[in-house]
Amino acid sequence: MLAAGTMMEASPLNFAFMGRKLKVVLVGTGIRGITFWGKRLVDTYSDTLEFVGLCDINPGRLAFAQNYMGVKCSTYSNFDQMVQQNQPDLVIVTTTDSTHHEYIIRGLELGCDVLTEKPMTTDEVKCQQIIDAERKHNNKVIVGFNYRWIPYNTKIKELLREETIGKITSVDFNWYLNTYHGASYFRRWHGLRQTGGTLWVHKATHHFDLLNWWLDSDPMEVFAYGDLEHYGSANTFRGKNCRDCKHVDNCDFHWDITQSKMDMNLYVNNEKHDGYIRDNCLFREEINIYDKMSSQIKYANGTVVNYSLTTYSPFEGWRIAFNGTKGRLEAWHDIPYRKENPLSQEELHALEMTQNLKEVEGYKPMILHHLWKDHETVQVPMERGGHGGGDKRLHEKIFKLPNTQDPFDRAAGVRDGAMSILIGIGARKSIESGRPIKIAELTDLEPREKRL
Repeated sequence: MLAAGTMMEASPLNFAFMGRKLKVVLVGTGIRGITFWGKRLVDTYSDTLEFVGLCDINPGRLAFAQNYMGVKCSTYSNFDQMVQQNQPDLVIVTTTDSTHHEYIIRGLELGCDVLTEKPMTTDEVKCQQIIDAERKHNNKVIVGFNYRWIPYNTKIKELLREETIGKITSVDFNWYLNTYHGASYFRRWHGLRQTGGTLWVHKATHHFDLLNWWLDSDPMEVFAYGDLEHYGSANTFRGKNCRDCKHVDNCDFHWDITQSKMDMNLYVNNEKHDGYIRDNCLFREEINIYDKMSSQIKYANGTVVNYSLTTYSPFEGWRIAFNGTKGRLEAWHDIPYRKENPLSQEELHALEMTQNLKEVEGYKPMILHHLWKDHETVQVPMERGGHGGGDKRLHEKIFKLPNTQDPFDRAAGVRDGAMSILIGIGARKSIESGRPIKIAELTDLEPREKRL
């Protein structure tokens, strides 16, 4: 059990192993679950943890997961049965986003700590239910925000905390998904708002959490625009799926899933169990999320943020600029005209997502401007694999060094998970209503000028 403390304020990572291995169960055996939260933990932390159960509604994926992860634990289709029979210390939730709340809440009720993939959930009602459940039960929720742990992002946090550019007044933040990564969301269940909450929630939760953490404040109000103009019904033709499509020759987005052994074994071979199609058509008419998004966010400390997310960019990366009373900080990632990069956009996406890469050593710059002075370049050591080195650092904190003090406060719990998704939920509601949405309208959490 995590160390006792005030339910909503204590660090969610402060637990001890008590002289034995941490007993872990995993619910949801899709690609993220069995790789990042599965095989990587088995390969790296088997001295401190053991998987005692795997759970999924798809028996084929479940069997593949057990073999791929290299574990001999029991498998289940019934979550309660798995938890009651194994009495785990930690439940890891990697199901579809819209079902996260079910397993988070039930895990807490059954006496477990819970680690959930981002986003914590997909709407304000489910969010409030999770908040209430953690308050009621003597266990904690961890949200797996790996982006905080990327060294480059941590350096931004350090410079802002030291008030290198004074008090932050405004931020411009632009995120670009290329036609490999961005398109992939529209092939999968993420293309349906009822399962993924739209990319305002599923993807942008990462970005909003970074903003909340960097600015050390809570969001207070959001106004947004969004539309579906590129994927889904916006296209003039569509097919059944990429494997069975008559438009292969004139579709720039055609993806041959048969070239991926992992996707074939995990998904295609198990379609018969639940009907989930991994290579769905990007242009099917049921897609009901946005592919272009723009918002303005006002924070409790007065900072105003302009944010945008593009899902069909020629390149993958992001740019951010913090304006302060003493200067300006500019940072970016994988903007192609900023540097020479021999890798294609497809290779960059594969490299960023993999967990088994040799790290690329080097440095990445950010620009620090001071009023009335010349700018300076800050060089930050960089890594390429595993989301810029964030993945391994998050795991190290949770499973190897849970009780060490982190000067950058990167551990994320329920309040962090809530404040990140509430911006996206508010943005979605703003588009639908045409008005600004106050974050305090959504749950009983009151925005704070300074995070605790």
